[in-house]
Amino acid sequence: MSEPTTEIVTYYEDRYSEAERLDRRPQARLERIRTLELLRDLLPAGPARVLDVGGGPGAYARELMADGHRVRLIDLVPAHVAQARAGTPAIDAAVGDARDLAEPDAAWDATLLLGPVYHLQERADRVRAIREAIRVTRPGGPVAVAAISRFAGPIDFAATARFDDRMLAESRRLVTDGNNIVGGGFTHAYFHRVPELLDECAEAGLAGVTLHGVEGPAWPAAEAAVHGPAAEVVFDAALQLARLYSTERDLAAVSCHLLVTGTAR
Repeated sequence: MSEPTTEIVTYYEDRYSEAERLDRRPQARLERIRTLELLRDLLPAGPARVLDVGGGPGAYARELMADGHRVRLIDLVPAHVAQARAGTPAIDAAVGDARDLAEPDAAWDATLLLGPVYHLQERADRVRAIREAIRVTRPGGPVAVAAISRFAGPIDFAATARFDDRMLAESRRLVTDGNNIVGGGFTHAYFHRVPELLDECAEAGLAGVTLHGVEGPAWPAAEAAVHGPAAEVVFDAALQLARLYSTERDLAAVSCHLLVTGTAR
């Protein structure tokens, strides 16, 4: 494996529990709720054959299986694959690389690429991963591509009262450079500007694209209010705004996560 690939696997196996992430914080709760809503709007009526590339331990795969879909999960991290297989219900899962999927052409009704793109720091690799997702999806079938906004980290640190001189310097750097500095609490990653993500999807050949800001513009308020008396009121308002402004391109980059949906040609 390459050095970045090895570091990513080590990060998720030894230093971070992805299985707990989506329930940990208001931002993650918004991410889970809105991602599932968007996927359910996107996917054909069940039972559809869905390939979940970079699906981690299977949080979304299990929800989609409960909806009646037949899901296969691919992930770079062996521990994630083991967790997906061992959970209830067990998921059909295998270790794999989003840039080189061991799947036939047009084999799946829909393909999800919810993690790999933001762990690939080279544009050519990101385009290749999106192109692979398109390749394995039947013509006209939906494809979903997730990315992290260029501004997610600084906004997150400000909302959670962790913004200091080091984070200010990092914010200045991220204005022009989307590569994460490994060792600051996250692994190899790339943070997108909206036009850049749309250009990569277009270059890969994704058709009929729609851009969504997943958590919406008010998720920082939900984070800031998490320990206050109005925490759930603020969270509910943030969720309503995330739904209302989902496709407002002027607001999309305020979300932590971006989701591009489209169809395979």
